Amino acid sequence: MHHSSFTVTRRGLMLGAGALALATTLPKALRAAEPIKLAGVYTNPVEQQWCGRLHAASEAAKAAGTVDYVYSENVSNTDFARVLREYAEGGAKLIIGDIFGVEQEAREVAADYPEVAFLLGSSLPPSDDSPNVAVFDNYIQDASYLTGIIAGAMTKNGNIGMVGGFPIPEVNRLMNAFMAGVKETRADAKFQVSFIGSWFDPPKAKETAFAMTDAGADVLYAERFGVSDAAKEKGILAIGNVIDTQADYPETVVASALWDFAPTLTKAIEAVNAGAFKAENYGVYSYMKDGGCALAPYGTFEDKIPAEAKKLVEERMAAIKDGSFTVAIDDTEPKAS
Repeated sequence: MHHSSFTVTRRGLMLGAGALALATTLPKALRAAEPIKLAGVYTNPVEQQWCGRLHAASEAAKAAGTVDYVYSENVSNTDFARVLREYAEGGAKLIIGDIFGVEQEAREVAADYPEVAFLLGSSLPPSDDSPNVAVFDNYIQDASYLTGIIAGAMTKNGNIGMVGGFPIPEVNRLMNAFMAGVKETRADAKFQVSFIGSWFDPPKAKETAFAMTDAGADVLYAERFGVSDAAKEKGILAIGNVIDTQADYPETVVASALWDFAPTLTKAIEAVNAGAFKAENYGVYSYMKDGGCALAPYGTFEDKIPAEAKKLVEERMAAIKDGSFTVAIDDTEPKAS
């Protein structure tokens, strides 16, 4: 057992409006529970979209009084295990984070603290060998598919550029779902596909996107930050991923697939409070039918997207939510065509 005060330094951060809104919608039973000590360990800055969703949901839970939240960002892979251990020693009851590059090291730390619940972004399934490690990821293929329908309707030449971080399942499935959606409205579409080898390198993503526009792309899929900047400079359209950036690019970002980590975190908090946390796949709580993902409002493109495409999006969205239509989960690396 490891008992000590929870003394890890917290960096202050202003709460966003989204976090406050989420706080008011948490279940009453959850709000009434004693706050648990929650720690976030992130390999990227919380400004990065993926880690940002974990951070926003955690801040919302903190505002609702269900957790006492601290976090560390920009933690290198070589330092990740040490930081995990520090939070566990510090009294955290639930630790969240991304361990895609440090799977083995993170699970070894978790084994040393069986009384701590670890909810970790992972490429691997839950395992009986790590009974206190539950896994998750942004399974937002439903929303990505819908953005593809819109992209297919908006492209003029059918040439679409896609810039991703790494060709791993978490990225591949969203790209493949997007491409399937495009084919619904633009069957002859062609795709340029490239991975920049980084989760957060906006300049490199931007340069890669420029190369795609030079090769004729008139719509860009912005899996990474930097791509939407390129679209704006070139005056072409972009599709967002995980967060809604249309406010920053009102003339070029057409639609975005949004991830909400709150349903995933809520389930974990409930399990910890009930003493029932175990190795499970929490990725399912990112599905659209569970409220884990959504299509961003059309905003400035409300009257620019063809009515036929919007009608198809509404039909597919309803079918996804009632279970009569399933977006395929394809984790294979997408290929250019």
